[in-house]
Amino acid sequence: MATLKLTDVAKTYGGTVDVLKNINLDIKKGELIVFVGPSGCGKSTLLRMIAGLEKITGGELQIDGQVVNDVPPAQRGIAMVFQSYALYPHMTVRDNMTFALKLAKKSKAEIDAAVSKAAKILQLEPYLDRLPKALSGGQRQRVAIGRSIVRDPKVYLFDEPLSNLDAALRVATRIEIAQLKESMPDSTMIYVTHDQVEAMTLASRIVVLANKGIAQVGTPLELYERPENEFVAQFIGSPAMNLLSGEIVETGEQTRVKLDGGGTVLAAVPTQAADKGLKVNVGVRPEDLYEAQGGDYIFDAKVNITEALGEVTLLYFEPQGDQDALIGKLPGIHGDLRGKPVKMTAKPEKVQIFHNGHSLHYR
Repeated sequence: MATLKLTDVAKTYGGTVDVLKNINLDIKKGELIVFVGPSGCGKSTLLRMIAGLEKITGGELQIDGQVVNDVPPAQRGIAMVFQSYALYPHMTVRDNMTFALKLAKKSKAEIDAAVSKAAKILQLEPYLDRLPKALSGGQRQRVAIGRSIVRDPKVYLFDEPLSNLDAALRVATRIEIAQLKESMPDSTMIYVTHDQVEAMTLASRIVVLANKGIAQVGTPLELYERPENEFVAQFIGSPAMNLLSGEIVETGEQTRVKLDGGGTVLAAVPTQAADKGLKVNVGVRPEDLYEAQGGDYIFDAKVNITEALGEVTLLYFEPQGDQDALIGKLPGIHGDLRGKPVKMTAKPEKVQIFHNGHSLHYR
């Protein structure tokens, strides 16, 4: 399977409208890379540029060391799975999977072997003689994936393949894609989604796109535990990370921040003496908050609403001044806290500090 290298890749429409710029990314053989970002950030456009369906207007794309900017899609060694299954409705599952191989003049033995292998991997063997209309949405998506597998491409591209499925099918098919990757460890895959759960559970590395470029690249846990900037901090994780403004009052191996709402917090973020007095934002994930039992607390606020989800309860706190509404996430059921003032805090290693939108961890 293939490696990909994107160097200063850009996409401009009409010579004036920049959609993407300065995209630099190395994708290793066998990785499953997930592109995520808000609607309109260019993640599907970037995928289509890799596929050759959109022209690259700046920079260079290499596949296995070969520049492919002007190579036609059919010659890039890429197979794409679309959001809509794009199956031929009058053809059986078998015929849908073999169509591209027949066009490529493959022998019957080669075609039969490829279809048999793909059908076994995707558990499609009982459905090979059915038409697409006789299949469920999840089964149709598996056929679309199987159509890609039989071609034995260098790179698999997935463009939001689960977005047309209902919640239960989405979970089941997501697990099937994860199992597919396990069964083909050397395959290189690029996957576009707006669903954080898909990104966090499937990806070797996640590429977060925002503001026409890459906001951060890292493993799911790196992005979750050590976001480089406030955008990634609030984009990854649900509910989003809480941000509270304050001022650094103590520096050293750990940093103490006096918050504008009156609380204080200790963060396991090293700072220098010159950082004292710096205006910062403190980031704490809802699931890292817990009730303070005396001593320091981050904030003291009334619980406006509780949402009992069974295994956890979401607490929505009354906004403090200009701060955004704060959210806590406690294990178990805590409906009794509604309407009560609660002091919340977090462990120092769970606290992030941002200055001018960027994490102090990465200075």
